[in-house]
Amino acid sequence: MKRLLLTTTAALALCTALPSRATPDQPATAPSDQNYAPRLNYQTYFGDYVAVRKGSPAELIFIGDSITEQFRWGAGAPIWSRHFEYRAFDFGLGSDKTQHALWRLQNIDLSFIKPKVAVIMIGTNNVQDEPEEIAAGVKAVVDATQQKFAGVKIILVSILPNARAEQRMAAVNKLLKPMEDRKSIYYLNLAARFLPEGDNWKGLSKDKLHLTTDGYGVWADELEALLTAVLK
Repeated sequence: MKRLLLTTTAALALCTALPSRATPDQPATAPSDQNYAPRLNYQTYFGDYVAVRKGSPAELIFIGDSITEQFRWGAGAPIWSRHFEYRAFDFGLGSDKTQHALWRLQNIDLSFIKPKVAVIMIGTNNVQDEPEEIAAGVKAVVDATQQKFAGVKIILVSILPNARAEQRMAAVNKLLKPMEDRKSIYYLNLAARFLPEGDNWKGLSKDKLHLTTDGYGVWADELEALLTAVLK
């Protein structure tokens, strides 16, 4: 356990939602290991988490970047502990773009989880891509998730506003909403709850990208309301 705490602390210091600078990436729809493979600390940290959770199936899996990752041990930790600690697996990783999440889904063994629902929020780091490319990357993550977990239902969460690419991500969200069929894919317009507040958005931290504890509380409340219907 001491080792897990140490590696988690190291990862927290390095995991952000900023794009990886390792090497030029594949397109948004093509799997890329360029966020995970160059970083030994990511591999150690995530390997420790998988080892701890093996033998503990989860009905939910959260897939995303550092905004999702920090739900578990960042500002969102109190909310995660109250709502999701014993029924969810956090598959978020700092700096992930859609292509990085795709690679991890295809190459990390998660057969022990067997989730009923996957909560996906990804794409905020694809700032160099056009909205149509980002949306296609998100769709590829949805498809890969459905292929990896038979019968899983998807809650597709809108990309939140941020100072880096507010208009671009708003355009992406307009392309994500039509993916909803209310059978296997449900769209959660979480961005609508993060309203402008001064030069920032309500629920976002000072970096105008990551969430505050209150922001994670909003996410949890919106998600719980939707899960009631999805898990019926």
